[in-house]
Parts: sequence; structure tokens; C-alpha cells
Amino acid sequence: MSLVDHFQRGLDAPICLTWELTYACNLACTHCLSSSGRRDPRELSTAECKAVIDELRRMQVFYVNIGGGEPTVRPDFWELLDYALAHQVGVKFSTNGVRLTAERAAYLAATDYVDVQISLDGATTEVNDAVRGHGSFATAWRAMENLAEAGVRDFKVSVVMTRQNVAQLDALKAIADRFGARLRITRLRPAGRGADVWDELHPTAAQQRTLYDWLVAHGEGVLTGDSFFHLNGLGATPLPGLNLCGAGRVVCLIDPIGDVYACPFAIHDQFLGGNVRDPGGFEGVWRTSELFGELRRPRTGGACSSCSAYDSCQGGCMAAKFFTGLPLDGPDPECVKGNGERARATAVARGDAVPRPEKDHSRRGAPRRSGVPVTIGWGPPAPDRRPDRACDTSPLTGLP
Repeated sequence: MSLVDHFQRGLDAPICLTWELTYACNLACTHCLSSSGRRDPRELSTAECKAVIDELRRMQVFYVNIGGGEPTVRPDFWELLDYALAHQVGVKFSTNGVRLTAERAAYLAATDYVDVQISLDGATTEVNDAVRGHGSFATAWRAMENLAEAGVRDFKVSVVMTRQNVAQLDALKAIADRFGARLRITRLRPAGRGADVWDELHPTAAQQRTLYDWLVAHGEGVLTGDSFFHLNGLGATPLPGLNLCGAGRVVCLIDPIGDVYACPFAIHDQFLGGNVRDPGGFEGVWRTSELFGELRRPRTGGACSSCSAYDSCQGGCMAAKFFTGLPLDGPDPECVKGNGERARATAVARGDAVPRPEKDHSRRGAPRRSGVPVTIGWGPPAPDRRPDRACDTSPLTGLP
């Protein structure tokens, strides 16, 4: 049995566990996957977080990818980081850099098994700040300076590719090289607040070709997190990566209140497997969730299976399809053969409902469209869930 076959059937523990520690954030990025801004008063406590880390150790999860929100604004972030490392659970955390002072950078330089990702979505202030907010480029730049001056090498500069920054790929790579870092580029998903801006921000078909050609030329030195396997139909050279949707098979997400979702990019009740506070904890969700079991069963390619590119792209991203109203066994909305755009046009003409992200922790005043309840046919509809009551405590408290 091949490695991919093992992955398709699911593993005893996730290879990569994404854990959003908090929805609190000092920024309000227009494409934020988790619609972050204000913290949720039901966040897991420090003790509950440590109990999850204990589970991860028992399950032999090699590392956890911590995000948010902005994880470093959580008061116990550094305590939890120390606890994970003391229990042999490696940590990768993503930050906008707001609390990466020279002192914290020095601490990270002396610490093993920690990987830092600085979020930067443009090689210039104008491009970056248009998406991430005023002053965010300068904040990220200072954080990178602090890391480099402290001797932290091979940290990551993490970029979400948009219509505005595809032309800056060389410049973004140069920024990473300047600081002794590695460039990591990821795909824009129509999830969270990203659902509101996806049509205007996701790269055009011509830019998808540019991105594919650039990755073929530079892929060995650039990380992608398997974001772009939908582009493999563009040429004979496959992009590096797993070429497989790992949702519920090799990856999942824990959100700040302990809900476990099959996909880090699909925070929606239709992809909710359980909660770490339930009997059996995280391990019980991963190993016995009905949803996860369904995701691990062999699936057909649907309409895509007859396409000449199917073996290369595997139908694309589940979350991208879901949040653009396309069937999960249909084409990716950015299908390089144009099938996704045609499918979307047909759905719009029929007046099909498009699912909306269900959780919104944006700070007051951020406009959002109303949600559309949907099901995707995996088991009974999720029970009614108590609407989020976002805490009014400012995530900026205590920041310089």
C-alpha cells in the first residue's frame, strides 16, 4: 500500500494539527479564515489547553500549528508554548509580529522545536496593508528584524497569494532571503471574512499560470503546505506536495472553544466532528467521529473523474468548493480547465444558495452578509448551536 493510500484511509493521529488558540486579534485582515477580532468568552482555559497537549503527546503528534486570531495576545501563550516543548510536542506558530520583541526573539533563538511564521501579504506597505491593515507591514518587518538579529534562522515568511501580490513573488522571496528565512505561500480560501473578498482577491486564471510557472522554477526553495495541487493540470511537472485533500485524514483544526473541525479552512458545522471537552477528548473525536470516518472512506471523483487532469489535481480543495457553493465531488472554483467558473455560473443562474461561514468574531462595525444554512449530505444536520457572544474585552489591551 502506498503512502497516499495510507493517508486516504486516515492515520491514528494527525500529521499536522492546527490549533486556533484565540479569536482575539489586534488586526482585522480582510481575508481572515476565522473572522477573528474579539475573543470568545468560552475559550479553553490554560488547564484545558494543557490537557489537550497531554493528549497530543500520548497520540505522538509530532507538532502542532498554532494560530488564531493572534495567538501571542493570549496571556498564557508563552506558558503553553513552554509546556508543549517540555512534553515533546513541537510548535509552529503564526503571528503578525505584534509581540515579537527583541527579548522574545532571543528566547526563541535559544529554543528547540519551535518554528515561527510571520504573516506578510505584500512586498510593499501599500499591498500588504490594504489587506492586513494600516501599520501591519511595519510591525511584521520589525518582528523579522528582531528574529534575524537574535540569530533565528529559517523562520517562515507566510504569504496568502492574492490578485495584488502575485506579481511580487520575486520581491517576497527576496525579503525572506534578506532575513535568512524561508518563503511560504498559501492559497486564498473563501472562508471566514475571505468569503466576502474572494471574488475580488483570488488570482485570475492568467495569474494562476504565473504562479504555477514560478513554483516549477522555485518550488524546491519555497514552502506551499500543499496549497496549490489544483494547479497541477497546467503542465507535465507536478508541484511538490501530497496532492491530496487531507481533511479528517491527516489534518484537522481545534478552535478556541475546543470544537474540532475536519479542515482548517472550513470552520462550519457541516465539518464539525466534536469537541475536546466531550467524553474521550480530542483522541475520541479523531478516532471515532462519524464525520471523520465518512471522510476516510473511498470517494469517487464525481464529474471530475473523467477529466484528463483529475489524477493531477484530485478535484481540488474541499473548502474552496464548499464556500463557493460547488458540490464536493465537483470541480475546484479555480479549476485550470475553467470547469469551476462554468459550474459557478450555472449555480448562480439557478439561484443556488451559497454556504456562509457561521462564526464571526469581527470587531463591531465590520459589515458581513447574512448566512445561508446548508447541508452536504454527511449524516444528520448539525444540532442548533448557541450563537457566539463575542467578548468586548479589547485584544489590544496591554499592547504597546
